[in-house]
Amino acid sequence: MFRLSNLIKSVVENKKERSLNGNIAIWNLTNRCNLLCLHCYSKASLDSKDTLTTQIIKNTIDNFEKSDIKFIIFSGGEPLVRKDIFEIATYAKERNIITYLSTNGLYINPSNAKKIVDTFDYIGISIDGDETTHDHFRALKGSYQKSLKAIKLIQDSGGRVGIRFTLTKKTIHSLEHIFKLSELHDISKVYISHLVYSGRGEDNLNIDLDQTQRKKAVKFIIDKAFSYYETNSNIEIVTGNMEQDAIVFLDIFSKKYPHLKDIMYKKLLNWGGNSAGRKLVNIDSQGFIKPDPFFPKAIGNILEDDFSKFWNSKENKLLNRLREHPRKILGKCSQCRYIEICNGGSRSRAYSIYHNIWAQDPSCYLSEEEIKSDKNFAYSSNIF
Repeated sequence: MFRLSNLIKSVVENKKERSLNGNIAIWNLTNRCNLLCLHCYSKASLDSKDTLTTQIIKNTIDNFEKSDIKFIIFSGGEPLVRKDIFEIATYAKERNIITYLSTNGLYINPSNAKKIVDTFDYIGISIDGDETTHDHFRALKGSYQKSLKAIKLIQDSGGRVGIRFTLTKKTIHSLEHIFKLSELHDISKVYISHLVYSGRGEDNLNIDLDQTQRKKAVKFIIDKAFSYYETNSNIEIVTGNMEQDAIVFLDIFSKKYPHLKDIMYKKLLNWGGNSAGRKLVNIDSQGFIKPDPFFPKAIGNILEDDFSKFWNSKENKLLNRLREHPRKILGKCSQCRYIEICNGGSRSRAYSIYHNIWAQDPSCYLSEEEIKSDKNFAYSSNIF
């Protein structure tokens, strides 16, 4: 995750950065879901059956301390379809693990909203654009209004809630709508994910943005982050699955605050770009341990042995290479002067297109001239 708003505030105001002190586990507890979203990376459906028992999950949470796992993002499928979701999340909280919930919101109602707020430190609800676009992507008419209602229920119950939005050719026209929605309903966080080719996202590879569209979208998002900071808005912007955004962000920040450029540069080096297999791990609904939710290869399975034995292994060649910084990536990455910032981007996208985990990220929108020179970028944010 690239936390734009947090970085701007911490550097400009010389304040301690709000950082994720520890490793993050994204846990797909189930592959069951009440929706059939076009871009779903897990190809979830209600016909799926849960593999992991409550006790197996609890045993793994007990094991997380050995691997410095401090955050769990409970995802799916739709995690709220599991009857034991509250028991599991409460068990994690009792062990001082921060709990996030990633949901479509359709199972949030007046009878469980307060319990969700009490159990999860943050709730991210997916909105894919305006009403027509969202309902199309979610394959369910009326789902947009139900998700908005869920956001309101969480807010009224005193919870931290944000929007999760995925950028594609079919949703990019709704990017402005997402921000207007956040402003109108006082939603405090907008998480914008770039598409990764996996699951139904791989089936719909043709809906990914081209380089021109991505450049304009990223510029628009970054401009919003600066605008919100300059107007004292409390809306936080985060992007995901495109660490190259940090490079464009640095360029724009350097123009606005040239005297702080070196400080921001050091912050971004410390952040370190793509963290799959380093600070980020995924456990899928069948117990497989992967460097990220989209990764084509597993490093083990919690049904076979303790999580920490796989994650802390010094013998796993894949993990050892992922944990090099900067990574040794082929293609234009090998010549990029910013490789220490983005760390080569998504290995999952590289494998999907080139069948080589160590190839360049095919969605990188930076030109060879930009990655080799000191010239300023000149991106337009006029995407509508």
